[in-house]
Amino acid sequence: MKNKWRLLKIFSTIIIFGLLMYFSLTRFNEKKMEDILVHFVSSDDEKVYFLDEKRVIDFVKSKNPSGKVGDIDIPYLEKEINHFPSVDSANVYLNLNGKLHIDIQQRVPKFRLSKGDMNYYVDGDAQEFPTSPHYAHDVMLVSGNVKRTEYQKLIELVDKIKNDTFSKKYYIGIVKEKENNYYLITQDGHFKVELGDLHQLDYKLSGFKKFMEKYLMYQDPRKYTKISLRFDNQIVTTLRKGYQPEENKKAE
Repeated sequence: MKNKWRLLKIFSTIIIFGLLMYFSLTRFNEKKMEDILVHFVSSDDEKVYFLDEKRVIDFVKSKNPSGKVGDIDIPYLEKEINHFPSVDSANVYLNLNGKLHIDIQQRVPKFRLSKGDMNYYVDGDAQEFPTSPHYAHDVMLVSGNVKRTEYQKLIELVDKIKNDTFSKKYYIGIVKEKENNYYLITQDGHFKVELGDLHQLDYKLSGFKKFMEKYLMYQDPRKYTKISLRFDNQIVTTLRKGYQPEENKKAE
């Protein structure tokens, strides 16, 4: 008899607990969403602003017109936000207060590629994503018929330029003119620096830097049209056609 009463108490407790849970969940689901909190996560010191809080909030509200907690489809929202071109990863969750949290990590471009009529960014994972009408990130511009297989070496080149004080100030662009032949565009634009292929980058960049410090900085910057680093153990200069030193012009 005691066992029957014990079982009856257990079943009664389960039923009461179930009813309480049902009414609590029903009440919670009917509750209005208190707030949408968007947090942009950054994995490094470089900030990007392809997305802003308002655009994310407007998107969430458009997918939940009722504004009720119970109508929020969290897996769907997370999937859709992860499909935004500039989003690297997104995490969506709801707390017991009815506040929706959205953590977003955006893609950080390494360079911007201009290829024919197409313009897009390439991130650190060598993944392409489109440019934005709302925001332009300040990165190196790469032009030409660049192959996907070359992205990783270009990322390496861009990082080396960015992390060197001289190179960062001196180079403003990279151009692929033909297969395995890249040029660096300089700030003053008087001449191009021919890299050749994308191998031995440290050797080529440091070689040009030394050549600049020991020789070029004492020359008229208009003297040359091209400085070539493509050949092993030598730097080849191309004299500007018709160039005359200032002293020769004065003598005439």
